[in-house]
Amino acid sequence: MRKVCYTDEMNERCIFHVDVNSAFLSWSAVKRLKEDPEAVDLRKIPSAVGGDVETRHGIITARSIPAKKLGIKTAEPVVKALQKCPDLVLVKSDFKTYREYSHEFIKILRKHAPVVQQASIDEAYLDFTGTKVASDPCKEAAAIKDEIRDSLGFTVNVGISVNKLLAKMASDFEKPDKIHTLYPDEIKEKMWPLPIGDLYGCGKRTAAKLENYGIRTIGEAAVTPLEVLISILGDNAGAYIYESANGISDSPVSEEERDAKSYSNESTISVDVDEKNFETVGLPVVHELAESVARRLARDGVFAGTIEASVKTDDFRRRSHQRKLINSTNDANLIEKTAIGLLEEMLKGDEGLFSKGFKVRLIGVGGTNLDRQEYRQMTLFDLMKGNSISLSDEMKKPDEGEERRAKLRKMMNDINSRYGEDAVFKGRKK
Repeated sequence: MRKVCYTDEMNERCIFHVDVNSAFLSWSAVKRLKEDPEAVDLRKIPSAVGGDVETRHGIITARSIPAKKLGIKTAEPVVKALQKCPDLVLVKSDFKTYREYSHEFIKILRKHAPVVQQASIDEAYLDFTGTKVASDPCKEAAAIKDEIRDSLGFTVNVGISVNKLLAKMASDFEKPDKIHTLYPDEIKEKMWPLPIGDLYGCGKRTAAKLENYGIRTIGEAAVTPLEVLISILGDNAGAYIYESANGISDSPVSEEERDAKSYSNESTISVDVDEKNFETVGLPVVHELAESVARRLARDGVFAGTIEASVKTDDFRRRSHQRKLINSTNDANLIEKTAIGLLEEMLKGDEGLFSKGFKVRLIGVGGTNLDRQEYRQMTLFDLMKGNSISLSDEMKKPDEGEERRAKLRKMMNDINSRYGEDAVFKGRKK
């Protein structure tokens, strides 16, 4: 059996995972109370976000703790949820509000921590390694938690440990408005008794495979020989489950950085995406990612000649498709449209991942093959504009529509640079 050990350097790290409690529902509740202080707090009654409120179709994307106690689950059909709780209050998704509160949430975290890595719209990792906070992390965690609750009106959980994996697991313990630690010497007591499906990164299919072999808890996976796990799950998934069950992770907390050869963003999604909720859950994520990639490209004055879309499925495998463009771009609409096309190629149809039973846990969008658009490849439309313009001049001159869009992008980026990334943004076409 492979020996599990932690180095002194690993044990000296001080990592927080801060997670908004029932984010979409909480943010909808806060907005509702601001608009009408006499309104019922959605967090205190059986309520949920998702689907079409009027037709009561679609799936649940978030639910209150009272709804959870009644058996309401995220990603289940609204019809099924209403069978469990006929009085369930349904709320429309409101991504504009979600973006606004997410922005304020991250702003508070950046005020406290030297390094903040936003993992998704409602969660982030903080690294306090080497700071005075490391000597009393619970005190700082309480300060962060209370400031968010008192100034923004919603609650968070804070998990504290020596790596991102354990901090994430800790934040998922009892909710809401709690602080939990999960240090290496606490793993056996706090983490090992949990069902294997509760291990971060262990999807339903993987958990089912392990349960078929009698491995039902995280602790049972932790003491199973690595070779056995690999024989059940394959090399990558087997190694991941073994190391994670033993609390091993060396993933750094890092601010978003630009790769010299590409720009990309990815987001882990709070609910698994399948064919039923791809439009309602997946596409808004693609929109946000495309906007972010385009904003960073424009900020640095570069253009992507190739667009890439990637997914990570519930069997831990990452898959990606690329498409080379006729002309390089940093236009968010084109990046989004291209990424959606690539995702549909991967996910839909008889040979798509959805038809094979896979679900998507992470979506990524990126741009590669960069240039500063010193020249553009001419299209047939360019050539038909008239033969009074020389070929060399036409190759250097973008068309008027692109020029207008470039000016608009520059104006938006100037505003966002001055007042914050979400000061102005383009709406997604419905």
